[in-house]
Amino acid sequence: MIIKNRKKSTELLIFESLNNRMKLAEKDMLNFYNLRKGFEGEVLFDRYLEQVRCDCLILNDLLLQMNQKTFQLDSLLITSDCIHVFEVKNFEGDYYYDSASDQLFPKTRNVDIVNPLVQLMRSDTLLRQLLESFGLRFPIKSTVVFVNPQFTLYQAPMDKPFILPT
Repeated sequence: MIIKNRKKSTELLIFESLNNRMKLAEKDMLNFYNLRKGFEGEVLFDRYLEQVRCDCLILNDLLLQMNQKTFQLDSLLITSDCIHVFEVKNFEGDYYYDSASDQLFPKTRNVDIVNPLVQLMRSDTLLRQLLESFGLRFPIKSTVVFVNPQFTLYQAPMDKPFILPT
């Protein structure tokens, strides 16, 4: 059962409004594109979660704070025995995983991306601390979900918490 639905962020709403009224600077247009693409991927993932038939609670797009650190969770699925944290990525194109650096890289572009594993570990750690601050101890299983069917990850490691679109 979905308890909290997803909404567009204030930043995305502002960019949509500005984009309709003016020509955005290149860096703003890129930021807008990334925000929109991320939101679209999260909405796609929400449709997948709507099909889950289990006794669970689903919370989307949470903004939480622990130890003066704010963190965002794309989706949380809570069952009686585990909390599942999902970091949703709508990456498109060919990427490869470099085991030496524990990092993903676009195959054709020389662009640095924020490592989704680092994002996931940070969110996982802060969520554990938040739950413990309330005296709660639940197993947490955290996963990066790549939802775009046009995404390929070469050299994908078997021991990393990745769910690929295929």
